Amino acid sequence: MRRLIPLIALLAVAACGGTTSAGSSSPSPTTAVTATVSVATNAKLGQILVDGNGRTLYLFEADKGSSSTCYGDCATYWPPLLTGGAPVAGAGVNAPMLGTTKRTDGTTEVTYNGHPLYYVVTDHNPGDATGQAVNNFGAAWYAVGTNGNKIA
Repeated sequence: MRRLIPLIALLAVAACGGTTSAGSSSPSPTTAVTATVSVATNAKLGQILVDGNGRTLYLFEADKGSSSTCYGDCATYWPPLLTGGAPVAGAGVNAPMLGTTKRTDGTTEVTYNGHPLYYVVTDHNPGDATGQAVNNFGAAWYAVGTNGNKIA
């Protein structure tokens, strides 16, 4: 019985979730931390919204209103920016434009100017914007400007 206790504890920790592999900067769709949204300057796009680590945030033109339409494979490739509380407005962000929406899985996604916000898995470093103007999963994706609209 004593040998089972460490095994049970290990299984309980694994079931609660873990960290991504060392060195990974990919957002975890199960992370329940409070999200921060800030503004950064991208060499090609100008002033764009980024998360607390400087990763580019995107909107999906298929989303109508503040409800997300990106689930399944879409959300695997374009993970939503999730938050465990009210999102924090970082430097340059218009705080009243920040909001949240509930996803069908019960998680809370950050919105800006009513648009749900996402990452793309092909952005590996702050300043990357590989998802800009990509048509994927039925509509186009764009980095978000400080006014809350797409940067075209």
